[in-house]
Amino acid sequence: MLLEVSGLFRYFGGLAAVSDFAMNVEQGQIMGLIGPNGAGKTTIFNLITGVIHPTAGKVVFDGKDITGVKPHKIAALGIARTFQLTPLFGDFTALENVMASCYLHPKTSFWDSLFNTRTYVCNEESALRRSLEILDLVGIAKDRDEYARNLPHGYQKMLGIARALAVEPKLLMLDEPLGGMNTDEMVFTMDIMAKMRKQGMTILVIEHNMQILDLCDQVTAIDFGQNIFTGCVDKFRSNPEVIRAYLGE
Repeated sequence: MLLEVSGLFRYFGGLAAVSDFAMNVEQGQIMGLIGPNGAGKTTIFNLITGVIHPTAGKVVFDGKDITGVKPHKIAALGIARTFQLTPLFGDFTALENVMASCYLHPKTSFWDSLFNTRTYVCNEESALRRSLEILDLVGIAKDRDEYARNLPHGYQKMLGIARALAVEPKLLMLDEPLGGMNTDEMVFTMDIMAKMRKQGMTILVIEHNMQILDLCDQVTAIDFGQNIFTGCVDKFRSNPEVIRAYLGE
């Protein structure tokens, strides 16, 4: 089990945004975290990645308790995430955006970079190769020299995923990767996610677009911050609690 979340609570004043939430993610699977708008999905992402601290509960990643650990330390352990609004360096090219994310695990010192040592040059070449491979994986290699602010919305989303992949994660967390996309962009994005799964990537994905179910191995559904279902996609589609949460009584 790569990720284990148990008994997670988060209160904002007297409001329970997340209440006794639990979820397990196995190595190599795509887990969908599904729920209506405002159900608490992004709050759960923020709790797992240390953006906010839980009121109670535990988050264990790859055998280590990471509850309340700072975000940069969690990223260094192997969790990378995207956001609903993709934070990019607009005046950097697509390639420069990805290369900037390669330095979470620095392999050279300040003095190496200052004196342009052989170690520094070799590591820069390695970061360039890795960045080009990632851009090719997410299908936007041909736009590597385009400024990020000029890319179409769907490509900006994929560039956000590329930046997350550049930190070499064990777990990739995607926050509404299909949000705001047209049909062609959604097909493009789902094809890339399927390719990543074939390469062994473990993915936890938030969505309220039900097309994502075509990719998921397991689904955890929440409503008002509470688990209402965990299991396979077929049972999810027919579960009475899930139908109630989405469609009403």
